[in-house]
Amino acid sequence: MGPYDYLIVGCGLYGATFAENATKAGKKCLIIDSRDHIGGNCYTKRVDGIDIHRYGAHIFHTNSDIVWEYVNRFTTFNSFINRPKAKFDGKFYSFPINLMTLNQLWGVETPDEAQAKLDEVRIHIEGPSNFEEMALSKVGEELYYTFFYGYTKKQWGDPKKVNASVFSRLPIRMNFDDRYYGDKYQGIPIGGYTEMIQNMLGKTDIVLNVDYFDNREYWNGWAKNLVFTGKIDQFYDYQFGELQYRSLRFETEKYTGDFQGNGVINHTNEQVAYTRTIEHKHFAMSKIASEASTYVTTEYPDTYSVGKIPYYPVVNSISSEAYHKYANLSKRDNIIFGGRLAKFKYMDMDAVIGSVLKHFTHGEAHTIL
Repeated sequence: MGPYDYLIVGCGLYGATFAENATKAGKKCLIIDSRDHIGGNCYTKRVDGIDIHRYGAHIFHTNSDIVWEYVNRFTTFNSFINRPKAKFDGKFYSFPINLMTLNQLWGVETPDEAQAKLDEVRIHIEGPSNFEEMALSKVGEELYYTFFYGYTKKQWGDPKKVNASVFSRLPIRMNFDDRYYGDKYQGIPIGGYTEMIQNMLGKTDIVLNVDYFDNREYWNGWAKNLVFTGKIDQFYDYQFGELQYRSLRFETEKYTGDFQGNGVINHTNEQVAYTRTIEHKHFAMSKIASEASTYVTTEYPDTYSVGKIPYYPVVNSISSEAYHKYANLSKRDNIIFGGRLAKFKYMDMDAVIGSVLKHFTHGEAHTIL
């Protein structure tokens, strides 16, 4: 065995949090990553004084006092609140759906009027079985086609084939609260996520630009234990088939002035190829927002294939059945699987960090040494 207690495959948020906690517990960690930078999809790069979110907007939010206290050890957060706007047929709307949105569309002025209108337009569907049916049963046709149909079709495919539970993640409010997240703690690291993760890693040994699967026996030999944060189906050589993912494509351009007046705008028309435009300097909440340079990232949904980055697990009956087979295999091995890809689960950043903290609090990480 090599000189390390843990080989950690993947230098994203799970890998970095695990390394920080293990090192604090007196263990030696080696992290490897196939990319040329740390931070995984949270990676930010500073250009002209602006932190570019290379892989899409990442706004930290949590209700956990423990997680919030933990991340504040490594950075200072600003108080940014994500208040995206939706653009449909050339008009902008307050989003997520709230009383302002319903006033813009229907002229309702009070929560009671808004609720009565929603009750009127809802379509009764017994036991909604997919995203479209769930949406229609909650908000009716006009809101569904204005805000959800085109966006969902671009991002996930046919809404009739998307799990009904996905709609439950989308807030509908009968007041003027236009925060996308309702969590107690919200913000973005003032120095960017990359700086935060650098502070977490300290003197942890890191090797970048290496693919674990090119020589897994070699890398396994460097440590007593393995922490894996990549695709669990790939780890087990796809023996139960490939799990389904969605990918993304980003195009970032430099402009002058203030390009769109907001950090995030959702583009909900089906005919518009992209789903979001992100103007990064608005995340800073400082004078930089009024300065000349600005960078805007256009986010395009993309089908996943080998060689692309798998951003979102597509959870349906077929993929769930295959994942559970892989998860059963993982239980027999002394390997720690963590993060969105290894768990084949949509996880916010605080949930990823919380899973590591729980892991160490329960002492599970030490039972395999």
